[in-house]
Amino acid sequence: MIVELNRLHQIFAKLADLPIAVIGDVMLDRYIWGKADRISPEAPVPVVFVEGETARLGGAANVAWNVRALGAMPLLFGTIGNDRYGHQLTALMKKNDISAEYLVIDDGRPTTSKSRIIARGQQVVRIDRENLLDIGRSIENRIVKSILSKLDVTEGIIISDYGKGAISGGMLRKIIPAAKAENKFIGIDPKERHFNLYKNASIVTPNVKEASDATAVKIMNEKSLLRAGRKLMKTTGAENILITRGAEGMSIFYSDGHIEHFPTLAHQVYDVTGAGDTVISVFIAVASAGGTLREAAIIASHAAGIVVGKLGTAVASTEEIEN
Repeated sequence: MIVELNRLHQIFAKLADLPIAVIGDVMLDRYIWGKADRISPEAPVPVVFVEGETARLGGAANVAWNVRALGAMPLLFGTIGNDRYGHQLTALMKKNDISAEYLVIDDGRPTTSKSRIIARGQQVVRIDRENLLDIGRSIENRIVKSILSKLDVTEGIIISDYGKGAISGGMLRKIIPAAKAENKFIGIDPKERHFNLYKNASIVTPNVKEASDATAVKIMNEKSLLRAGRKLMKTTGAENILITRGAEGMSIFYSDGHIEHFPTLAHQVYDVTGAGDTVISVFIAVASAGGTLREAAIIASHAAGIVVGKLGTAVASTEEIEN
């Protein structure tokens, strides 16, 4: 499963500073590293001696980071809180050459964060800080207005719906038709409660669990996979469906009824965190740069195979993909 090197160079050349809108739940991923040599006398839990802490861009911010790693220019739309994690997140964005210009500060919400405590290479516990209610109408209107004002300069749109409140039904009903009218390529990393709001998206990319939950079809083999994929085509009204299947790779259900399977390309799997972000980032970027859906899937498969070999949220550079 390859893309010829000359063709790959053509696509990557077109990606240079290509504007791509990323809309969704912006998060900060925190990692607290340490060692655990004994059990607490207070409860049957390990005592972790902290040796270091790191922070990375998560959620829609990780999608933007992946887009930037390809050389494209992400325009990130979402909300953060007026708190230390929000400040830390925007500092990380600046470090990775991602503009925070289109983020709206919401004083009534915390910056969504996931703090993972890791000992001996294993995650001991994860602590989430978030507000799962939909963003307020005034914040939603500000974000939608900002997105619509930039539609003419964007080549593709990624909606990263983590179900943390940044993506509302009202927002989807305004953004998708407007973007479709401008012939923009629209990719959505979905959440089950919004599946009926993705009509006319260019592609929707659920994982196996999301596809199973949305269709009430437990995906266990190829027969059930085909059933779930075809049902999703009807449920969402999307032009194409891409189901990511972990170790089984990914499958595309094309608008013409054709189905194609792409095997996993991971040499080793160390951490699957953020792999879905990488898939949709690379897929939409490549498609927005003129690549075919098949080329986008192949390149995204290689990129995902790279990031699962790294610990924590990570990105795949054009050099790594090319190699």
